[in-house]
Amino acid sequence: MILTVTLNPLLERRLIFSSVELGKNNKCVKEYFAAGGKGINVSRQLNFLNVQNLAFTFLGGNNGKILRSILTEEKINFTVQSTKSETRLANVIIEEKTNRITTFFGLNSKVSKEEATEFKNKLDKLIQNCSIVIFSGSSPCEETNDIFSYGISLANKYDKISILDTYGTHLSECIKEAPTVIHNNITEVENSLSIKLNEEKEKIEYLKNLYNKGIKLCFLTDGENPFYVSKFDFIYKVNIPNVNVIDPTGSGDAFTAGIAYGLENSLVFDEFVKIATALGIANAVKLDTCKVTKDEYEKYLNQILLEPIGKKMKILDDTPKY
Repeated sequence: MILTVTLNPLLERRLIFSSVELGKNNKCVKEYFAAGGKGINVSRQLNFLNVQNLAFTFLGGNNGKILRSILTEEKINFTVQSTKSETRLANVIIEEKTNRITTFFGLNSKVSKEEATEFKNKLDKLIQNCSIVIFSGSSPCEETNDIFSYGISLANKYDKISILDTYGTHLSECIKEAPTVIHNNITEVENSLSIKLNEEKEKIEYLKNLYNKGIKLCFLTDGENPFYVSKFDFIYKVNIPNVNVIDPTGSGDAFTAGIAYGLENSLVFDEFVKIATALGIANAVKLDTCKVTKDEYEKYLNQILLEPIGKKMKILDDTPKY
């Protein structure tokens, strides 16, 4: 069973307009609520991959009640730590004619020190009963900044695979705890760690530095551009096809779900990198977030190429000789 951990869940109020005129009154043609937050997105995509998982998050207030009902309706298995503070809300404006999407985020929820401590206590028990734990998304406040690094240390203690996909001031502390796997896009890394990754050489050095810190698998994505991954000290450039992007929201989460899917099913590295990449691509060409089906991602698999950089991995022929 895979555990996803989300510190900053999101209730999305999606408003659909045929078109929008700025500075004027606009009437939507449809509206509905949706569940957001990176770890919750990962759980949704894992459901579509038929992988058993549990989403663990904070929920509070009326927004939290609505989010609970959505998760139940979507059949996302979840458990929560309740908060006195409201779960954050975002208004997502979708224009049908242009497929333009604009998101207005509300304030982050406030988590008390006592609520964060209780979350950690529950996390300890949950990690002991999972095979892989995924730490996804941002931290809403100072009281939650150390939860991911604490969780990674627990995963290492209990010999569990940990996957980190976060950003912000706490990223450096999380890296120090050496998760098994790390996934970030370049912008997140540059903003969180105050570094520049413009050139290929800089990206390769960054991946090598992560390996030297004990992180076994590293994924440094870059939107629609080719990106870089590493398995131990073997580095690859991943070339991807051009597609007509509609909404990239959640593509990184679909990618993370693909990595977890590959590790849970003991797939070979290049196979699950292609699956993860195809999931991210297929997510970006549709409005629904992390609801990619097998048929939708499989059509991109043959268009994704892993190009070794530097040292190449030797493939041993262990076929029995008679």
